[in-house]
Amino acid sequence: MRTTTEPHSDTLRVHKLEIWRGERCLIRDLSFRASLGEIIHLKGPNGSGKTTLLRTLAGLTLADDGEIHWFGRRYRGRVGPEARARFRFVGHHDALKGGLDVRENLRALNALDGGSIEGIDAALAEAGLAHRFGVPAQQLSAGQRRRAALARLRTSTADAWLLDEPFTSLDVDGIALAARWIAEQATKGMVILSTHQPLPQGLDARVIELGGAA
Repeated sequence: MRTTTEPHSDTLRVHKLEIWRGERCLIRDLSFRASLGEIIHLKGPNGSGKTTLLRTLAGLTLADDGEIHWFGRRYRGRVGPEARARFRFVGHHDALKGGLDVRENLRALNALDGGSIEGIDAALAEAGLAHRFGVPAQQLSAGQRRRAALARLRTSTADAWLLDEPFTSLDVDGIALAARWIAEQATKGMVILSTHQPLPQGLDARVIELGGAA
């Protein structure tokens, strides 16, 4: 990996990004910019590379070509720890350990991120899980697990959130809650999300269409 510090400004700049999986090119020649105060909605059919792009921006997957610029620093290949310290990624599948209760899960995840455990109980209560603090994650419903995974974001001061299908398994109230959290984050930071569902009312997002690679 090579990194270069730059003097400017955009929270994120993607330049001529190319990502292959086996013999298939998922993303080719993708370029865009994004700044604090924005919500970016990644759209495209199944297999168009939405999850792979989010994982690449999060430093979990290598790009085959092109550059990713996070917070004025340029990365070729894998995004480095300097950037990863300033965003949070929540994948389509939650990262909760079934044998740990929701408090223990969020404490463990925040410890991995180098974050604080302050505010975990308040975030879980806000997510409607105050009565489930001591319940092992494996006994929670899919919607409750999703609420717990998203509640972790409320304990973070990260500049950017990267969210893969954040509304999956949520009921109407859960979707409204997640949408409110996303809107609040966008007043001070940035959110990049993928979803097959229509965006909840009130979320003003810029759309990036994927699926043009062959």
